[in-house]
Amino acid sequence: MTFVDLRVNGKRQPPSVAEKHFTLAGIHWRGPGRVVFRSRSFDGTWSAWRPAAPEDEDGPDAGSRETRLRAGWRIGNPWWVGPSDRIQVRTTGRVTRVRAHLVWSPENRIPFRTPAATTTPPIVPRLSWAGDESIRRAPPAYADQIRFSVVHHTAGQNDYSRAQAPAIVKGIQLYHVQSNGWNDIGYNFLVDRFGTIYEGRFGGVERNVVGAHAQGFNTGSVGVALLGSYGNAAPSEAAQDAIAQLLSWRLDLAHVDPTTALTFVSGGSNRFPSGVPVLLRGVSGHRDTGFTECPGNQLYGRLNSIATAAAHLGLPKIYDPRVESGEGLIRFRAKISPGQAWAVTVTDAGRLEAARGTGTGATVDWTWDSTLALAGRYTWAIRSGSARPATGTLRIGGATPSLALQELTATPETITPNGDGQGDVAALTYRLTLPANVTVEVVDQSGLTASTVVDRVWTRAGKHTVDIGGASLTDGAYSVLVRAVNQAGFEVEKTVPLLVSRTLGLVSVTPSLFSPNEDGRNDRLEIGFALTTAAEVNIRIVRDGGWVASPHTASYEAGAYVFTWNGIRATGRLRDGSYAAVVEATDALLGQVSTVVPFASDTVAPRVQLLPTRDIRVDVSEPAVLHLTIDGAKRQRVVKRAGAVRIRWEGAARRVRVVARDAAGNQSAPIVRVRKSPPPAQ
Repeated sequence: MTFVDLRVNGKRQPPSVAEKHFTLAGIHWRGPGRVVFRSRSFDGTWSAWRPAAPEDEDGPDAGSRETRLRAGWRIGNPWWVGPSDRIQVRTTGRVTRVRAHLVWSPENRIPFRTPAATTTPPIVPRLSWAGDESIRRAPPAYADQIRFSVVHHTAGQNDYSRAQAPAIVKGIQLYHVQSNGWNDIGYNFLVDRFGTIYEGRFGGVERNVVGAHAQGFNTGSVGVALLGSYGNAAPSEAAQDAIAQLLSWRLDLAHVDPTTALTFVSGGSNRFPSGVPVLLRGVSGHRDTGFTECPGNQLYGRLNSIATAAAHLGLPKIYDPRVESGEGLIRFRAKISPGQAWAVTVTDAGRLEAARGTGTGATVDWTWDSTLALAGRYTWAIRSGSARPATGTLRIGGATPSLALQELTATPETITPNGDGQGDVAALTYRLTLPANVTVEVVDQSGLTASTVVDRVWTRAGKHTVDIGGASLTDGAYSVLVRAVNQAGFEVEKTVPLLVSRTLGLVSVTPSLFSPNEDGRNDRLEIGFALTTAAEVNIRIVRDGGWVASPHTASYEAGAYVFTWNGIRATGRLRDGSYAAVVEATDALLGQVSTVVPFASDTVAPRVQLLPTRDIRVDVSEPAVLHLTIDGAKRQRVVKRAGAVRIRWEGAARRVRVVARDAAGNQSAPIVRVRKSPPPAQ
């Protein structure tokens, strides 16, 4: 690895002899501008100009240790350029420094070794591509589970030879570690155009190693990179077959269907901020998680067929195993592809069988009554023919803390997702007693899932809030189902009702500060609402949760309407204070939907006083606008809080008149001060 500064403080540096031999190049730079580069091969031919960072979103998760060592530098991608001896750069925009990271990675002559297991596709281990274990910066990190895969392409030429491919892998490792400061090579696996699969990041090909390949989506995914660029060039059949074989095996280890759709919560990328649920596929492309062209149009367009091929290889398979527990009844569920005979077994700590359930078909669904079982740790397994068994552990009885969902609420219980920004989303709040994988689904009245908001996201104990949007839901009655599964495999679930109705559109209350004292200012409250269908409308006024007035009830056709109220109710005029207008619309199909809009009533004028001081000082009882006339000149002063304020004025004012008007339009009586001679000094 050689580092060469090509720009320092915007100035070009002299050529360096260190540029003479390299096979892989990457560019780092400082500043918001862009950089392109080209390289010269040993035969004297210059390449085309290439963008330094075509895939900005390769990398570790934000905030991780791997992101800290190159803070302030823009990091380009490693390009396999073949044996080369010169490099040049061009910049656009503000770029203060450019550094080339040049890797000499010659062809590797170490014989390949592949795993002996017949169920595992041939994978070239790190030793065979000369992975350098001495440069790894930290031990590997592991995720609780793998939920999906992300397919990439690397940058560089596509005409590499079979012998050069492992050298490319080695060059990428050197660049990722020694240039970018990452712990190890970022990808979990790499595949060349000849269909050879390479072990990537250290930690074990069968373990859930956290990579550095898709920022914000590394934990819980497996990253596979195809060597080369596939924006215009089609990937070889051998490469596509190898990716399908690799993902068929690796996702089967995690019991993930390659063709599934799932929701994953972003850890933060340039496309999806942290905490945003993102819809992904079992075999996703890098562009699904960030603003990038990776893995190139030609490869991305083939991912669905690769996923289908992966799903059909190595059948039968067991997908999505679950264990649910409640009051001694433990329910085991899974999917079998294709449907066939299955068995669920539960064994105790002495490996004696405690329970067994059997069945036939594509769905496993069996419940064990464990009320008579002895307290202790048990092992469960779901088996079906030659399929890879799904296994786990659970605990019966004992004093271990129990998993529970508490304080589950949806506010509001009725949403009106018509895009007006009012009532479009419900805030779902719940409390977990233990860390667990959480799934949040919107379920219709027939029990079918209409929307998956959160899909098996590992969630800490404590209080949490999730937004439930209804843009994709048709009007109707639903339930929000929250399911939590802890590490022991126990599952709990709860539901809250949710009504989706677009009957009632935007509700407005004008003015927000109402002053029903017949002084001609803000004396009328206008309550506007819109209906998409015929409905009966009831307008109520509430304070502190209690009903204080019901000024209007009538039937309306679809359209926009405004009701005007003067603040008069059965017991007299509305008193000052904070209120809310509740507009309830009841139609023939969905029943009642309501929207609450706050307002305040204020009929008391501010109190104002001119203080007896040499200069002009005014004391006002509340925030207001002061309207002053000083020796015939008019002035205004905004007072943001109650108290005395000084009014700037040159010389001695002989006549001062002041009136205060608050935000509700209430106006004080005018106060006038006249002086025949200047007052004595204070």
